[in-house]
Amino acid sequence: MAANAFDAVSLNIHWTQLLSRIDEAAATFRRTSFSTLVRESNDFAVILTDRHGRSIGQSSVSIPSFIGTLPGTVKMFIERFGADNLNPGDFLVTNDPWLATGHVYDVSGVMPLFHHAEIVGYAAVASHVPDIGGRIWGTSSREIYEEGLQIPPLKLLRAGEPDAGVVAMIERNVRTPELTMGDLWGQAAACRMLEARLSEFLDETGVDLDALGAEVRRRAERAMRNAIAKVPDGVYRHAVFQDGFDGNLIEVRCALAVRGRRIDIDFAGTSVQQVRAVNVVPSYAFAYSCYAVKCMLEPDLPNNEGSFQPIRTKAPLGTVLNPRFPAATGGRAIIGHMVVPAVMGALAKAVPERSRAEGSYSAILTLNGENRGRRYHAISFMCAGQGASRDADGHSTMAFPTNVGNNPIEVMEQLAPILVHHRRRRRGSGGAGRHRGGEGGSIEFVFRGDQPGIVSLIVRSRDAVPRGREGGGAGQSARLLMNGRAIESGVDHVIRAGDRVRIESAGGGGFGRPAKDAR
Repeated sequence: MAANAFDAVSLNIHWTQLLSRIDEAAATFRRTSFSTLVRESNDFAVILTDRHGRSIGQSSVSIPSFIGTLPGTVKMFIERFGADNLNPGDFLVTNDPWLATGHVYDVSGVMPLFHHAEIVGYAAVASHVPDIGGRIWGTSSREIYEEGLQIPPLKLLRAGEPDAGVVAMIERNVRTPELTMGDLWGQAAACRMLEARLSEFLDETGVDLDALGAEVRRRAERAMRNAIAKVPDGVYRHAVFQDGFDGNLIEVRCALAVRGRRIDIDFAGTSVQQVRAVNVVPSYAFAYSCYAVKCMLEPDLPNNEGSFQPIRTKAPLGTVLNPRFPAATGGRAIIGHMVVPAVMGALAKAVPERSRAEGSYSAILTLNGENRGRRYHAISFMCAGQGASRDADGHSTMAFPTNVGNNPIEVMEQLAPILVHHRRRRRGSGGAGRHRGGEGGSIEFVFRGDQPGIVSLIVRSRDAVPRGREGGGAGQSARLLMNGRAIESGVDHVIRAGDRVRIESAGGGGFGRPAKDAR
């Protein structure tokens, strides 16, 4: 059999070998990164593409939004720089929201992978960096210029050597330069590891990476189209709501059209672009649309561009899912995560046996200041309740759909001058039902800094509670308290020694009427 003729056995062997090498690159990133956002929260992804920037596979621990946005970023770099102008050891970076992951707090890094002096593919890493300057992470910014340093597509490494001017520019604009640059060097190390392991793989097997990638994508696309073909043709609509501003709710409206072996998703009717930092760029909405469809129809399918091909999305320009520059996008997850229940809710009308109730999403804590002469800038996630499904209770304190992790208490106390009094599941917060919604979390801490600090807390589902399904009850709303009083989410608050903060994330909605109420 020719080396590049893939039967089921040879394809599985080569595919498994390739994924193990991508996972090794991801492990390198985790070991060499400086921030807990990578090591503890898993807020990153590593992918491998072919020489044209088409994704082949990703690391086992990767968040859905980055899996969906990184291939486009790779293609953008190829177009901007040209493959002929790339050299071994080049490392390209950007955090442009419209060209990368959707907000400036994530940096995407790409490295061409050379084998026998030719580019055979690209390694790409995206991760949330510890700091990018500007306002601390929240929703109060009104345009992107307030949110921090914008890094246009450029080379951080040229033939393996750092560009001193670029490094100086980044270090000058961030609060924790050793942590931010440490994570970027960790990205480069992961890409170098993948290049070395990929070269070994190609030498050992004689496989053509483009041919392997094409076969994997072809099978993934066929499987996804076959799954879509089983769904009755038609247009299915659904709308979801999330906390807005000034007493208003933000609506994401979805019309999902199944046409044979493809799905077209139109977000017309969605709320207009916001003057706060919750706007979502189209690539981010596309990534989570693909994720939602995959979860509903073919959850075990490998993530690559083949599985994305049958899905198209669009949103009118000037809406919260397609904002005009220079819209602020820092808190884009608040609305972007709504794409998943919107798409799932629409698709559930065609395949109701796979539907689930609404859930909530991770709360985000950012603490910034100086204590005992040391600068700190700490970010932690606190997960919430997942909606119940037709067959099971929702998971408690889960980061759905992001796949990020809760930071351990010990890590939180090490990063910032706080003392955690409790961290626990919020009992009874999940919606009632034949299957109960997952429970949210509760954390309370006291600030112990020797000088005032700044705290920003992004908490969702305070006004728009996660709804139940088919008679299930809604989850309890989130709460955010400082010294026993409710405070606004997503804005900066001064915090002083002795101040006590409590964050209670929302519970998920229940599914079906509770047994005692069933008729």
